[in-house]
Amino acid sequence: ALLARDRRFLRRLDDVADDLTDYLTEPRWYQRQQAAGERLPECVAYFSPEFGIAEVLPQYSGGLGILAGDHLKAASDLGVPIIGVGLLYGVGYFKQSLSTDGWQLEHYPPLDPQGLPLRALTDADGLPERVSLRLPEGRTLLAQIWVAQVGRVPLLLLDSDLEENDPVARMVTDRLYGGDAEHRLQQELLLGIGGVRALRAYCAASGAPAPEVFHSNEGHAGFLSFERISELHESAGLSFNEAVSAVRSGTVFTTHTPVPAGIDRFPTDMVAAHLGALDSRVQHGPSRDRVLALGAEDDPAMFNLAHMGLRLAQRANGVSLLHGQVSRDMFAGLWPGFDAAEVPIGAVTNGVHAPTWMAREIVEIAEREMGAERVALGGAWQAVDRVTDEELWAIRHELRERLVGEIRRRLRESAHQRGWAEAELGWIATAFDPDALTIGFARRAASYKRLTLMLHDPDRLRALLLDSQRPVQIVVAGKSHPADEVGKALISQVVRFADDPEVRHRIAFLPDYDIGLARFLYWGCDVWLNNPLRPLEACGTSGMKAALNGALNLSIRDGWWDEWYDGENGWAIPTADGVADPAHRDAVEAASLYDVIEHQVVPRFYDHDPGSAPARWVRLVRHTLKTLGPKAVATRMVRDYVRGYYAPAAVAAERMATDGYQPARELAAWLARARQAWPEVRVRHVESQLGGDAQLGGALRLRAEVSLGGLAPSDVDVQAVYGMVDAEDRLVDATTLSLAPTGESDGAEHFEGEVPLARTGAFGYTVRVLPRHELLASSAEPGLVALA
Repeated sequence: ALLARDRRFLRRLDDVADDLTDYLTEPRWYQRQQAAGERLPECVAYFSPEFGIAEVLPQYSGGLGILAGDHLKAASDLGVPIIGVGLLYGVGYFKQSLSTDGWQLEHYPPLDPQGLPLRALTDADGLPERVSLRLPEGRTLLAQIWVAQVGRVPLLLLDSDLEENDPVARMVTDRLYGGDAEHRLQQELLLGIGGVRALRAYCAASGAPAPEVFHSNEGHAGFLSFERISELHESAGLSFNEAVSAVRSGTVFTTHTPVPAGIDRFPTDMVAAHLGALDSRVQHGPSRDRVLALGAEDDPAMFNLAHMGLRLAQRANGVSLLHGQVSRDMFAGLWPGFDAAEVPIGAVTNGVHAPTWMAREIVEIAEREMGAERVALGGAWQAVDRVTDEELWAIRHELRERLVGEIRRRLRESAHQRGWAEAELGWIATAFDPDALTIGFARRAASYKRLTLMLHDPDRLRALLLDSQRPVQIVVAGKSHPADEVGKALISQVVRFADDPEVRHRIAFLPDYDIGLARFLYWGCDVWLNNPLRPLEACGTSGMKAALNGALNLSIRDGWWDEWYDGENGWAIPTADGVADPAHRDAVEAASLYDVIEHQVVPRFYDHDPGSAPARWVRLVRHTLKTLGPKAVATRMVRDYVRGYYAPAAVAAERMATDGYQPARELAAWLARARQAWPEVRVRHVESQLGGDAQLGGALRLRAEVSLGGLAPSDVDVQAVYGMVDAEDRLVDATTLSLAPTGESDGAEHFEGEVPLARTGAFGYTVRVLPRHELLASSAEPGLVALA
């Protein structure tokens, strides 16, 4: 009542409401690009098994979910018309605490959708919209659709906790990444197939345009393409192969894992039984074989969701440049005969949502110097040069002090949970020092992330922590998967070390790492530590969040740090790549870590007079903000997806759908004909002739005779592949040149061209044949090649 009569408050409230209305309705970057004539999709569907939006909606376990949440928030800031699709888990992931002896304990507090920032999607009669899936043994899985509004972006979350479901079906969305293989499979069928059906219901109820592009964030949602194939069979009468051609054109697949062990795989018979229950055509015969072939791998008894995702997406990417390279190597077997560099998997380096992760003090400085919209869009960070060293250092000190207060609060809370008496906790009042160099390490406790590398030489670590003049303090956080006993053991090792009365005021493990704790860490740490086994970190966005707050990264050159480290925005930990013995590699890299901290990080931080800012340190902070600010933001990432993936996919999907999907029918028929003919396609003979002397600037004329197995010259691309030759006679850094058809004789087509001799040294070439069609995104797409 008092506030309702407070005119000053009401004016501020009106201003905030007006700002929100403008944000939700006014044209933004995306609409401006459309107005300028760019062909951009009217709607994009973004599927993910988890979304990290805010603490009040705990539907995430780690980096994949936080990335998905930042993707939606950045899309909202840009005005990108995305609809998110996920599952609503009854207990989220888990709350972490520690036992008396430092072992991870998991707690699963239930979530009531009525108490979350959600609304039920309802039909014209006001009744809740639901989707249903048929399960084996005549069972049915029902799910309600909840909507979370993420700015301009709706997020649809499917919930199976309905009284109409049998007890097992009711538990399908009980917890994130929980249950046995069948439980996980049913979650992923609900996410993919149920998610598409939820999209259709939402678009019908809201009037939103139907998605033109479908983006699968990892393989968990890969079954969405199976539902779209079924839709096209029923609505347009397309055959299975024709529908695959149409669906692939508008599908984007992002892989986040750098190791095969991170891929979801299910028994083939289990997948067949569930898909057969959904679609009678899959129960037997050729249709069943074609569907299961989408997830085929080396083990015929297993169905691989990443393989299915790649086979059903015309565009695919990793999440950093290095991860794109690792992914091409890892999945090269799906494109036999091609060098890994030619595997059609690109890269979009992740980014983070700056307004979510930047401290208010940093945001205010940035907005003061650059303007709010330019900060959100990642531009104009050069303006940070107008901020004095003293102001930057004062803010960094304030944020570190705030982190120290949070560390002390959480240490006390954790100690009480572990059964310690209040009389034992007097030391916490002076734990950590607001003036000391503070290093943060917070991430999932997977073994490859090497949580305990810092403990490799305990004596050397103690010396760093306890230096009387230049102390180091380290704050650690992270959860282990409940089934990962190795990860739990790593956490326990850190906790036991941090419990030592000699060092506990300088190193701490804080349980229950979540969005709330993460913010304090990103804001207050001076250095962000990352020491995975290279190249097993796909991206690792936590270091980006810290960098946007002026922290400096200290990292193995893996993930995003491999491409953005420039020698002035932090430190690279030297690696022991190629060392086969894991223990020896850990020893070498741990020693490198200690050396960098002791001889480079510590001296630079403490190199200043009392009361003054450390000029050399602040110079690195300023450089970090200027160089990483424009790149680390999620708005840059989403723009990369829009221009590099969504826009081309929308154009391809629109073209496939013209004239009742006639191009899709033609492409499917052409691919069938090419695959049937390909065993007879071969390079019969290659002749070469020098056009003058064999010297730099000359040319080598090639003439190839090729059997096409009934295909026309226009159906193929006959290429000369040439370049330098290494000691094992392999082409290195090869270049390709398409040879031109010159006619037919003796049952063979002839192709000719001139290869330039543009480099000195050992030179080699070969000739190969690839399929060619205007509707293919790349010649490697069908996975067909004939080598000379």
